[in-house]
Amino acid sequence: MAKALDYRDHVGSNPEKMFKSTLFESKRMLLGVNCLEPGQSDRVHTHSDEDKFYYVIEGQGEFVIGDETLNAGPGQTIIAPAGVTHGVNNTSDGRLVILMGLTPWPGAAAG
Repeated sequence: MAKALDYRDHVGSNPEKMFKSTLFESKRMLLGVNCLEPGQSDRVHTHSDEDKFYYVIEGQGEFVIGDETLNAGPGQTIIAPAGVTHGVNNTSDGRLVILMGLTPWPGAAAG
């Protein structure tokens, strides 16, 4: 089951909150594209049993990982191990597009 996906087919916006599009989901992993318009954020939260990564595709963002705040742009990866608080805020003037992964993904049906 080989697939080639283009993230640009999954980019979008929601004026009310961060836009999310799932690229792949199984019981072992969730892979998606998150899009944040200027001023939008994904609140600081924790996944007790899942590791998470953010890979910045477009734009600039401010990432909170534990007690650190990092600014990251295209090509940079931010890691939030299980149990570590994390969140992201688009403080720039343009859209922030992130490839996001979460593993394992207990929210998915067996797959």
